[in-house]
Amino acid sequence: MIAETVCSAVSAAGLGIAAITAYRRRFLAAARIAAYALVPVGLVMTGIVDWLADTAFSPMAWAGFGVLGASWLLFATTRAVERRRAGTRKERKAARSAARREAVAPAAPASSPGKGSRPAAGPAPASRSEDDFGDIEAILKKHGI
Repeated sequence: MIAETVCSAVSAAGLGIAAITAYRRRFLAAARIAAYALVPVGLVMTGIVDWLADTAFSPMAWAGFGVLGASWLLFATTRAVERRRAGTRKERKAARSAARREAVAPAAPASSPGKGSRPAAGPAPASRSEDDFGDIEAILKKHGI
């Protein structure tokens, strides 16, 4: 009974604000405010407000909310653990099947240098840090620094 009165008062106040907004020639905003203002009356007319009031004072409903919360907590925990591992169930299954295929497939024969093969030409590759500095020097030279 009190909830219906509060919802009616909220709707009346919202419609008043919508009328003032329309008086100021802001019709689009006024229509939007009126739409929001009619929601509480619609909830009262459909009976949702009575259902919510009955639910708020029901111990069985609160126990149900507790069970839903525990369910959500289990879902979130298992998802977090799954992310810390190797991914989803499909990804783990694909990785296992790929590992089995590699174990079953014969190893490729080692290729020995033959008549047609040539050794790699040029000096041995520089260390990684020298390559990095070479790249930096090239960028600086490109910009005239």
